[in-house]
Amino acid sequence: MLEGSEKKLLGSVLSLARKVCDRIGRKVKLMEVCGTHTMVIAKSGLKTVFADSLELISGPGCPVCVTDQKDIDKMILYSRLQNITICTFGDMIKVPGSFSSLEIERAYGAKVEIFYSPNEALMYAMAYPQREAVFVGIGFETTIPLVAYCILEAKKRGVKNFSVLSLHKILPPALRVLLDDPDLSIDGLILPGHVSTITGRKAFDFIGRDYGIPSCISGFEPQDIIEAIGIILLQILKNRPEVEIGYRRVVKENGNLTAQEIIRQVFEPCDAKWRGFGEIPGSGLLIKKEFSGFDALKKFSLPEVNSESQKSEKSGCICGDIIKGKKTPLDCQLFSSVCNPSRPFGPCMVSQEGACAAYYHYGV
Repeated sequence: MLEGSEKKLLGSVLSLARKVCDRIGRKVKLMEVCGTHTMVIAKSGLKTVFADSLELISGPGCPVCVTDQKDIDKMILYSRLQNITICTFGDMIKVPGSFSSLEIERAYGAKVEIFYSPNEALMYAMAYPQREAVFVGIGFETTIPLVAYCILEAKKRGVKNFSVLSLHKILPPALRVLLDDPDLSIDGLILPGHVSTITGRKAFDFIGRDYGIPSCISGFEPQDIIEAIGIILLQILKNRPEVEIGYRRVVKENGNLTAQEIIRQVFEPCDAKWRGFGEIPGSGLLIKKEFSGFDALKKFSLPEVNSESQKSEKSGCICGDIIKGKKTPLDCQLFSSVCNPSRPFGPCMVSQEGACAAYYHYGV
């Protein structure tokens, strides 16, 4: 439920939205690029409140959702190796690969542990030196610094049984691919506050400069998102596309320089595959050679999987199009009936930041 101050702000932004709507002769189309924003928008009812003048669509802001299915298969194969413990965030457990899932492998005896941070995985490795602890490194710029720190700490402490499967993603290159897509037409972007805390505002300057798209970095309260929508609408009215900070209590122009330096120490950019997008140049992070002893890809050999059994999407699943904002969960024939939280068919229903989960739980 919205509080009094939020309702007052909402009234003024709704009025602004109607004005922009009249100006352009159609609904305004905004994309939120953060899974947490997707959940807040659904839970607070903002999608319904703005329905007459504004269309809010979800973008590639869920790190679990954008993880390529072949990378899910890698996790599963690692879990089958002798004496290995897979250390992962809880959302990844149920995500189906092309032939299994970590949840199924655990049921058959694989050692899969759920942790809330990479530091817990490092502590586990130190507590059980006889086992190899492989931390599944997924996530955007928000989580990467702590993973880098843990690798540095493992090297400092001489921990030999800790490694990372680096499947991290960098957001700006994906946004470029998204905005280059001629089939996707959006009027503005609600940018992620957590990622921007690390990268800073300037990392997204290209959105206004190169694409003429208004955008605003938002916090995570309903009022933050309403304010961000208002800022974007004003940019549209004034024909002044730029990146503004609506989350000034946390986000700075240049971001967290210390965190950026830690990332540079341990990782280097590489091409990465995204679900729904394919390979995006420079959108992933590779562990540097000097830390190869902590790189699961270098440390362990994996058996080959029959390529015919690997598909980019399970039959009928449209998570790829949902991630790109081209379709909504309601466009999926599997939604709610075949695919639901107790029996997920795709990652968008599994993740707590997934669009399908948001639609299912909050009746969007």
